[in-house]
Amino acid sequence: MARSAIINVMVQAAMKAGRSLARDFGEVQNLQVSLKGPGDYVSQADRKAEEIIYAELSKARPGYSFLMEERGAVEGDDPQHRWIVDPLDGTTNFLHGIPIFSISIALERQGQIVAGVIYNPAMDELYTAERGGGAFMNDRRLRVAARSKLSDAVIGTGVPHLGRGHHGMALIELKNVMGETAGIRRLGSAALDLAYVAAGRMDGFWENWLSPWDIAAGILMVREAGGFCSDGTGGPHMFENGTIVAGNEAIHKALVKTIQRKG
Repeated sequence: MARSAIINVMVQAAMKAGRSLARDFGEVQNLQVSLKGPGDYVSQADRKAEEIIYAELSKARPGYSFLMEERGAVEGDDPQHRWIVDPLDGTTNFLHGIPIFSISIALERQGQIVAGVIYNPAMDELYTAERGGGAFMNDRRLRVAARSKLSDAVIGTGVPHLGRGHHGMALIELKNVMGETAGIRRLGSAALDLAYVAAGRMDGFWENWLSPWDIAAGILMVREAGGFCSDGTGGPHMFENGTIVAGNEAIHKALVKTIQRKG
């Protein structure tokens, strides 16, 4: 598969950071970890991966702005382009030796996500998408699953933990979805959850209390694989609300309706 110049830039940055994370993952017990907040850890590996990505992308496209998990917003000379980066989505998995974590890089142009890369270095799975060009995993074309009934569907989610989220609301949503579906999965990396929806491995996904860097690349991945993404009300305000629902047309619609029930 021939990749565009911008996807090549993003893949190069993700692969280089991925090699660094893979080395640190092998030494996870020796990592020095600082406490950023209750249940929310930031490791040396996380910071190192972000530095690599920042350096690679800045060199390839000088002037582009950034929104990064650790570094925050970095204003560039080019206000039309912004990189949205999560250098390690699934930090808790990483620190516990669970090989489900990812690097997520998206490019936003004039407010629209136009390119995305999600890479899991532990499994060497590289997901790429470009607006209008489809979604791929290791150069294999992706399509969302075709199941149309929630009763047949496996749905991914994230659940709040110590210091994060509204546990009562999450339990209501979880109860409602549990009663309608064939199974629920909690991977621990929203970026990979969305990549799995794009790949048809899961039929849908929903989560609350997310940041733009968690979902930016994944939104494009799902859409380019033929799926739908919205906030929890079915609207377009995923970044603003921190909520996302994803799936094929039928599953997305049913999932929005199910999580909106309050009892």
